[in-house]
Formats: sequence, C-alpha cells, structure tokens
Amino acid sequence: MSFLWLKRYMPRGIYGRAALILLLPVVFLQLVVTVIFAQGHFETVTTQMTDTMLRELELVQEVIATVADAADVGPTVEVALTPLNIAVSPADAVPEHNMWVWYDYSGRVLARRMAERLEGFRAVDLTVAKEVHVYLTSDLGPLRVVFDRRRISAVNPHQFFVYTMFFGFLMTLIAFIYLRNQLRPIKRLARAAEAFGRGRHEPYIPAGAVELRAAGNAFVDMRNRIERHIEQRTLLLSGVSHDLRTPLTRMRLSLSMLEDEEAAHLLRDVEDMQRMLDEFLDFAKGAAEGEPEPVEPHEMMADVVANAQRAGHDVTLLAPEGDGTGTVRLRRAAIERAVDNLISNAVRYGSRAEVSVMLTDKTLRIRVEDDGPGIPEPRRAEATRVFTRLDPARNQDKGGGVGLGLAIATDIARAHGGILRLGESERLGGLRADIVMAR
Repeated sequence: MSFLWLKRYMPRGIYGRAALILLLPVVFLQLVVTVIFAQGHFETVTTQMTDTMLRELELVQEVIATVADAADVGPTVEVALTPLNIAVSPADAVPEHNMWVWYDYSGRVLARRMAERLEGFRAVDLTVAKEVHVYLTSDLGPLRVVFDRRRISAVNPHQFFVYTMFFGFLMTLIAFIYLRNQLRPIKRLARAAEAFGRGRHEPYIPAGAVELRAAGNAFVDMRNRIERHIEQRTLLLSGVSHDLRTPLTRMRLSLSMLEDEEAAHLLRDVEDMQRMLDEFLDFAKGAAEGEPEPVEPHEMMADVVANAQRAGHDVTLLAPEGDGTGTVRLRRAAIERAVDNLISNAVRYGSRAEVSVMLTDKTLRIRVEDDGPGIPEPRRAEATRVFTRLDPARNQDKGGGVGLGLAIATDIARAHGGILRLGESERLGGLRADIVMAR
C-alpha cells in the first residue's frame, strides 16, 4: 500500500516534523489512557454507586406504596426515610427523554443502569446543578425524586481529563524546548552550507550531539579543501596569464614597427592571444571578486547594457518583469562579468541582443536573448563546459574565444546558489540564456 499521498500533508521543516513525531505518540497515549480509564474507572464506579442508590430508591417506592394520597407522598417519605435525604413530590410534567450535558460521561452510565434496574423508571434529568431528578411512574401518578448528584457518580470526573491535558501539554512543551536545543546545530549547519553554496563564508563551529559534530567537522574540512582548491586554481591561472603578458607586449611593440602585411597577420594573432589571456584571468577570478552587497538588479543591468552600447553593440534592456521589488545580495562585479560574457556571445554570433530582468518574492532571473543560430538542445550541456567551442552551432568565423564565456557565467551562477539555463529564444529565434537564483 502506497502512502505517497501523505507527503502533501506532512511538514517540510525539521521543526514541524520533529513536533509531529513528538506530539503523535503523546496524543495517542493520552487518548488510549483516557478511554481505558473512563471505561475501567468512571463506568465501574458509577455503576456501583448507581446500584447502591437503586436500593434506596426501591425503599422509597415501598414507602410510596403505603401512601393513599399523592399530596402526602413528600411528608411521608421525609418522615419515614429522613436519613436518606431524598425528596419526593408529584411531577407536573415528565420529560420525554433523558437529559444531560454533552460532556457528562457518568450520566449516560447511570441513566442506562436505572432504565435496566429501576421499576417504573421514566426519565432522568441531570441538567440541574448538583442534583439528580428521577421521574417514576406509580399508582399515585408520575413522581419526581430528587437527591444529591454526589451520591450517584464520582465528584468532578472532568478533572481527570483536565489534568491529563494540562500535564500532557506541559511535558510536550518541555520536550519541545529540549528538542529545539538539539535541532539548533542542524539549522546552523544548514545555514552555513547554504551560504557557502552561494559564495559566502559564514562562521561555523561544530556543536551538538556526537553525530552532528562529526558532520560539522566534515563540512568544515570539505569547505577548507574547496576554498584551497579555488585559491590554488586562481593563483595558477593568474600567474600564467600575468607572466605571458610581458612577452606579448614586447611582440606587439615589435610587430607594430613593421609595415609588412605578414606582420599584420601576426599582430592579429598576438591580439587573439591577448584576448585569450583576458578570458583566462576572468575565469580565474570566478565569483570571488568583491563581497555580497544589496543590489537593485534592473539598475545593475542598465549599467551593463549601457557599457555594451558604448562599445558599439546592439543591445536593448527590456522593462522589468515580476511583481517583486527591492534588492538582492549579490557580488555585483561577478554578476556584471557573467552578463557581459553572455552579451558578448550574443552579439558575436548574432546581430542584436535583448536583456530582461524578472524579480519575484523568491527568485531573480536575468535573461539574455539573441537572433543568432542558437545551440542545439543535445549540445547545450556541453556548451557550458570549460574550453568547449561548438563550431557548427555558433558560427566561429565571427571571432571565437577559447570556450570560457558560458563556463564563466555558469561558474558565477553556481557560486550564487543559482543555475545557468540555455534554451531557444521565442522573441528573436536564437539562444536564450537565463541566470536563475534564489532571492
């Protein structure tokens, strides 16, 4: 039997699930104990007290049988049965059915017992405070017998339910406070892991149970190894690219002094190599440039588009989409570099590009579309890999790079906890590149 349908009704947070695990056994135990105690105690005690009272009522009926006039029933019973403290009087009206309040469990038991054992029983009224009114049929007409409620049922039976609920709630509260202290290290570990996934270094010290400390220490070691790897990669690529700039500069100066056509071709090769080195440096920087800061996305894209237009590119910024407004914490320089790479690819392989921003309460989406040839769907995942150049799809005759443009954008998006999605532009017919990240 499948229970997958229960997932829709289950809490998603760890606090909610822990509370459910804690409350379900407590509530179930309370219900079982209440039912067992009510049946085994209240019903038994009420039945025993009712049987005792029934014997006294039978004695009252014997006294009533000796009375000739209904008006003399009350005084006769009072004189004859003074120690019983029972009042008897003629009944003007007899209820059609038994009456009690909805929570009176013992009342149901005594009404059923009287109907089974008491001769001439008509009805019982338990709605009067601290009294029991029993209606009987006799030779003198309908009679009403009144006596104290404490003689036929346990005093304040609802106190048991009140105590059960109170102490159950108290123990649940204490357990939840203790459980919250145990879950707090898990929340801190989750926040630190989420922050690291978005490119932020949040201080974290392992705490909690032994298993949580082991998981925390493993996370800290993993984070240190990743940061060390990124630092080494950055230093390696930066060092190699920087060391190659000097000989390239000397070669450019030497070639610029020549007027030969062959020198012009060599000069273009040097410029291509310079451009490749610049891409290597951009890739080496990754998303580590700058610190996260509150940024208004549409305003930031306006600056990026303005820079691209000043460079002579046909780029248009569309009106903002979505109903969310405000700022998002981003590494501004890194995001600008990622979008600039997408725009460069768009205008390199197409004639124009469009940039749009959609900001909602939960997500931020930056979209760049072009009218170029696009990328076939089977090769889109390959296009985001490092040093990948899709010659047939992206028209390399227009001046290709080293295959780092989309890789840089993908790396920066992942560093912000997002993703780069490639698709087909419905507006322009070329490539559609979306940087999507949580707000």
